[in-house]
Amino acid sequence: MDDADYVIIGGGTAGCILANRLTASGKHRVVLVEAGGEPRSPFIRLPAGFGNMLRNPRYNWGYESEPHPDTDGRRIPIPSGRGLGGSGLINGMVCVRGQQADYDGWAADGATGWAFSDVEPYFRTVEDYAQGGPGRGRGGPMHITQVRERFPVADAFLRAAVEDGGRLVEDYNTDQAGFGYYQVNQYRGRRWSPYDAFLAPARKRPNLTVMRDTLCLGLTFDGDRCVGATVHHTGLTRPLRARREVILTAGAIRSPQLLELSGIGQAEVLHALGVPIRQEAPNVGENYHDHYALRVNWRLRGVHSLNESTRGWRLAAAAVQYLVKRTGILTLGPALCHGFVSTDPAVERPDMQFLFMHASYENAAKRVLDKKPGMTIGIIQQRPQSVGSIHAVSTDPAVAPAIQPRFLSASDDRARVVAAIRLARRLVTQPALAPIIEREMNPGPTADDDEGLLRWARSTGQTLYHPCGTCRMGSDEGAVVDLALRVRGVDGLRVADASVMPSITSGNIHLPVMMVAERAADLILACLLYTSPSPRD
Repeated sequence: MDDADYVIIGGGTAGCILANRLTASGKHRVVLVEAGGEPRSPFIRLPAGFGNMLRNPRYNWGYESEPHPDTDGRRIPIPSGRGLGGSGLINGMVCVRGQQADYDGWAADGATGWAFSDVEPYFRTVEDYAQGGPGRGRGGPMHITQVRERFPVADAFLRAAVEDGGRLVEDYNTDQAGFGYYQVNQYRGRRWSPYDAFLAPARKRPNLTVMRDTLCLGLTFDGDRCVGATVHHTGLTRPLRARREVILTAGAIRSPQLLELSGIGQAEVLHALGVPIRQEAPNVGENYHDHYALRVNWRLRGVHSLNESTRGWRLAAAAVQYLVKRTGILTLGPALCHGFVSTDPAVERPDMQFLFMHASYENAAKRVLDKKPGMTIGIIQQRPQSVGSIHAVSTDPAVAPAIQPRFLSASDDRARVVAAIRLARRLVTQPALAPIIEREMNPGPTADDDEGLLRWARSTGQTLYHPCGTCRMGSDEGAVVDLALRVRGVDGLRVADASVMPSITSGNIHLPVMMVAERAADLILACLLYTSPSPRD
């Protein structure tokens, strides 16, 4: 039996951070368990290679949702990162803290100690923001920079946004409402992943053991205390023992699945699995939140877009530029310009996120660019009311759980996405963009009334890959984990990943997950000192 002070299950973003922080003093022995392997693909570091990563089963678990009538009974791909670095290896690299009101809302709903004033120092701890500015971190492990490349079509989009009554903002992470260029986790033209920022520097420490290609089969207990885990590695099943704690950082899909396989969850789910109930926890796997993404796109005329630039001699020239200078179109991810807007003029707090790219494709899941010039405005409702679930369907942890996001099941969500499509359509009629718009491809002119727009939204939308909330934290008895992220009713077990978020934040969730992990590290270390946690400045 291998002993450690802490056993961390999941080598994604949160796992990388906790492995680094808990071994930094040299006092604690840590074992990090990850089902995937080393981040070796050349497409990981190449920002434009994110599409290849999404299609690679070595780095993507390749989950799918269960069919639901509100999305036309489709099975929607639910990407989830696999390998050391997790979803930080395959995501779009976009960095969004969210809105202050998101975290103040957590606190108001019972997550005391998680208001914006409590968590904001942890964002600064994580960040090394190249452009600097008030309220931003400098010198942290995670390199963040504003998208560097500029293109005429993108400039026209931003001018049109101002003509439509919007405003330009320099830093949406301190002042969100408005338009501008996205911030991404890149360094010198390359993806800067959680593996690069946190795990790679820690791997030389003798008190850290990284077990890659190792599947966690379940947690082990001594009475009411979690004392370790059983894992499968190199054809052998072996126990790991945690002298202090086991920490689940397997993400919003796999963390609740592992809890259920270990006897912590809804009685009816555990009975169906044939798993004895260790701790009844009705909300394990519930409260599933995610962002539903629509992509409105247009055919352009008289301009060049990314579509043509990624073919033939232009692509060859771009490859040379990238190899020599680390600049050009190969530094781009899926989003160039942002818009954080409100569908209700009376409400200043944005409820919609636009992702602009001077590119277009017919199928959002396959991401094969069109051959003629095009542009896309991605539309994402920031705080959807539709809530779903994820539950294990087999005692084999390698079998995908049942994921039911229930996208568009709330009437408020349906009304807002229709309003947002109309906002995007209005924006492109402004003088800066109208001359280069040839036609709308999707939804197209036949989808003109609200019913038609909603029908298109149901039939084409995809996830933006932000599942969270399935091990909700809180002070109420229904919370899965308490405010220190300890699993209720069980000693020696915490969850510290996207699954603990009480509700989804307004924007991409990668940066908030880093904040959660940083705060979790301080909460864990504070237990050793018998003092209250305080963020590192």
